[in-house]
Amino acid sequence: MKRIGVLISGRGTNLQALIDAQKRGEISGEIAVVISNKSKAYGLERARSANIKTEIVTKKTHPIREEHDKRVVELLKQYNVDFVVLAGYMRLITEHLINPFQNRIINIHPSLLPSFPGIDAQKQALEYGVKITGCTTHIVTLDMDAGPIILQEYVPVFDTDTRDTLAERILEKEHEILVETVQLLCEDRIRVTGRITKITGE
Repeated sequence: MKRIGVLISGRGTNLQALIDAQKRGEISGEIAVVISNKSKAYGLERARSANIKTEIVTKKTHPIREEHDKRVVELLKQYNVDFVVLAGYMRLITEHLINPFQNRIINIHPSLLPSFPGIDAQKQALEYGVKITGCTTHIVTLDMDAGPIILQEYVPVFDTDTRDTLAERILEKEHEILVETVQLLCEDRIRVTGRITKITGE
């Protein structure tokens, strides 16, 4: 059984989707640890309620980015983690975290990458006037939101949408494709060649 490490910074809704999927048997892996860079992140309570181990590594305890990431790696290895999920982890990570888990760190982003990378992708989509946006799971690389794409799901943009209404609909799809992506990793079905991913066994 694959062991999963989840990194969070906030309320942990995508983490909750993974916890619920694990309980339903939709993920054939185990969430081994949840690590947060914010000591008061509500996602930590979600993890504790599910009897999942939690760890905190903050800017205050590790102010240097490289040392921060090295500590995160130490913890991930301590819990024998096979792959890592960034679930609302609001930090740019360094090669000190990426290299030990090459092609084994995934992120969920609320747009159809490569459109609207970075923060507040929902607001970007509304300001640009697109009619369709969505969400993307991808392999994490040193370039922000630019790693090989795994899965995408589209969400229509309505004329009446606000940033919040659009974000809520995208979030529903985020939960779906994040669970699906994690299960693909649990089944070792994702192959990465350059910036292209292929899913085996289809």
